[in-house]
Amino acid sequence: MADAKLIVKRLIEEPWKGNFDVIDEYVASSFVGRDAAEPEPIRGPAGVRANVEKYTAGFPDGAITVDDQIAEGDKVATRWTGRGTQTGEVAGIAPTGKEVTVTGLTISRLEDGKVVEEWTTWDTLGMLIQLGAIPEPARA
Repeated sequence: MADAKLIVKRLIEEPWKGNFDVIDEYVASSFVGRDAAEPEPIRGPAGVRANVEKYTAGFPDGAITVDDQIAEGDKVATRWTGRGTQTGEVAGIAPTGKEVTVTGLTISRLEDGKVVEEWTTWDTLGMLIQLGAIPEPARA
């Protein structure tokens, strides 16, 4: 599973560095990704690329760093951190110039050296609060 972990790590980190070829290399054409922040599943390499491009347009200096990975069977669980400065529109939010840091967890299922399914959950609410799109909750 060391290879599977490396494949997933590359898919999570490298598109943010401009290497979109890794998507075509490691995302199956039958790929289905479920992201709690997205209304519909992400499908195929083109869907993955469009999803990443949507965020890199809003956070051109953005980067995702893999913090931890655990592999078992045909699945890899990846804990990651995303950081960037919002200088483009994201989710209908005009550029704010604010820096954000979010954390997330992605579970990837692989077949024949390609990712065929993913389930992602990340701190979307935290991003919206950091951007000032919604007020910070009151502290108890």
